[in-house]
Amino acid sequence: MSDRLPHEKGFHVSWDQIHRDARALAWRLDGQGPDQGAWKAVVAITRGGMAPAMILARELDVRVVDTISVKSYDNQTQSEATVLKSPDMELCGDGLGILVIDDLVDSGKTLEVVRELLPRAHFATVYAKPKGRPLVDTFITEVSQDTWIFFPWDMALQYVEPYRGT
Repeated sequence: MSDRLPHEKGFHVSWDQIHRDARALAWRLDGQGPDQGAWKAVVAITRGGMAPAMILARELDVRVVDTISVKSYDNQTQSEATVLKSPDMELCGDGLGILVIDDLVDSGKTLEVVRELLPRAHFATVYAKPKGRPLVDTFITEVSQDTWIFFPWDMALQYVEPYRGT
């Protein structure tokens, strides 16, 4: 038994790594849209999905980008998922042709809420944990449920204790 907190099993992602992984996700999604392989729009789940969505939109040459804001965390504590801002529902309809992007699927609570709004959308994340993986259609890297992913937009350069301590 470990006396470490779950988030202390960290997976640190650099800007270079998120860019490479988001491009790999774009390659996997290229030509997979319902309109002769094209996607109608990209919807980023804010805030974590914004950087990957920007990269995917560029790589897939999708010019229409919108956001959905879902709050499900207070710092590192997960809470009830709540939609704070919806995308343009006239554009999105039931989600057909819409590529919904997030950085990570963890428990899947965020994606469940978004799927209710856009049931026919394609859901893609850069990273996936086992509990949330069934809710995502496409992802690049799976990490264990007890791993906390540290994204570059949440980080500053500093010393990190080795996993097994000193």
